[in-house]
Amino acid sequence: MKLGVVGKGGVGKTTVSALLARELTARGRRVLAVDTDSNPNLGLSLGLDATQVDALPTVPRSIVVGNRGDLTVEEIMADYAVSTPAGVSVMSALRVTEAGAGCTCGGHATVRSLLGEALDVAVEDTIIDMEAGIEHLSRSGGTLANADVLVLVMEPSRKAVITAQRTIALARELGIARWIGVGNKVDESQRSLLVDLCADHDVPLDVALPADVELVAADRLALPLDRGVAAGIWAGVERLADLVLDREAVSADPS
Repeated sequence: MKLGVVGKGGVGKTTVSALLARELTARGRRVLAVDTDSNPNLGLSLGLDATQVDALPTVPRSIVVGNRGDLTVEEIMADYAVSTPAGVSVMSALRVTEAGAGCTCGGHATVRSLLGEALDVAVEDTIIDMEAGIEHLSRSGGTLANADVLVLVMEPSRKAVITAQRTIALARELGIARWIGVGNKVDESQRSLLVDLCADHDVPLDVALPADVELVAADRLALPLDRGVAAGIWAGVERLADLVLDREAVSADPS
């Protein structure tokens, strides 16, 4: 299963990606989490420290499709994926390390190529934590063109829901037919607002993760959320994982 986690900036894509990756791993699945942020932080949410995240090697474009494109997925995983304390393998697809270095198009092309490979020979689930916005869906061929499902992360705001609406339109053009709507940082006073906004813009709201002080505290310290706290968050993540796996079963047996 190849999942793209997408949404407006600041909605919590990295947090949702890490929580989902951990939940799927806890269910005994082999999970690869790919960080496509030019300022990568996904590894922190999976238990790596800042030094380990900075040391993550970035997968070069030539490894996938260039003059070294004969490497197997297993070899790419061995050289460029790092196992985290959460049990999830993490890989960095692009990184900005100097000013004036130019665009990150090569990194996005690498993600598209990786998703086009038979990653399922090495892992069961690949989770792509995308950069903010929708530009990655407008690239030639679409960075997420080979994704099976998009996870649309939204906070309770019209801008976030409109971004999800635009993402769905582009996904349809790319031939991605499945998406899951996830509300994030939703307190009870905002739940009805998000429900109404999603209904008005024809965006699904399948899961709502509550605003939680324990999660905020973990994010501030760049630490993974403990499984023993924030029961509402983990219940929502379990619901999200159920939807992901249910959709995989439907895909495998369309009859």
